Amino acid sequence: MLKRVVIAITGATGCIYGVRLLQVLADLPEVETHLILSPAGIITAEHETGFDKKAISVLADVCHRHKDFGASISSGSFPIHSMVVAPCSMNTLGSIAHGLDNNLISRAAGVTLKERRTLVLMPRETPLHLVHLRNMALVTEMGGIIAPPVPSFYQHPTTLEDIVNQTVGRTLDAIGIDTHDLVKRWEGLRNNTSKG
Repeated sequence: MLKRVVIAITGATGCIYGVRLLQVLADLPEVETHLILSPAGIITAEHETGFDKKAISVLADVCHRHKDFGASISSGSFPIHSMVVAPCSMNTLGSIAHGLDNNLISRAAGVTLKERRTLVLMPRETPLHLVHLRNMALVTEMGGIIAPPVPSFYQHPTTLEDIVNQTVGRTLDAIGIDTHDLVKRWEGLRNNTSKG
């Protein structure tokens, strides 16, 4: 069964997470990706990764303009599986938390929430002030998942790619797509012989 996944890339640092998600999902024939790139996301991506708009867009099955309110994904009658905002700027977080629907990213996220589909936001900001935290709480109360890209060091990453893949793998887990080998699964400490 076809799974449509919306990937939005905003202007926060960490656009590599959105790019890597698209790369991994492109290899899964059962997944159709819908991409929304914000104008700030394009600028940040070029600065951080060297990927321009075209290089990112070719990774997706369908690309939507940032302000296209007539896009298929702006309606709940268009079935999608899930949506990930990677990375999620604080501006986008606030827009989603307060239902502003001021561009296609916040509109599609609002539709995802109202239809009770899976929405994952990867906020990339530190430190956080109270409004950031309250906006995250609001999205969580509406059913969204807040998944900051925080590396796990128990897997002993040796490259930046290891860190990105672990986060992307856990994000795919969160949206129920587990047909990947990006995550080193925790199996307990090797020297733990206790059975009870």
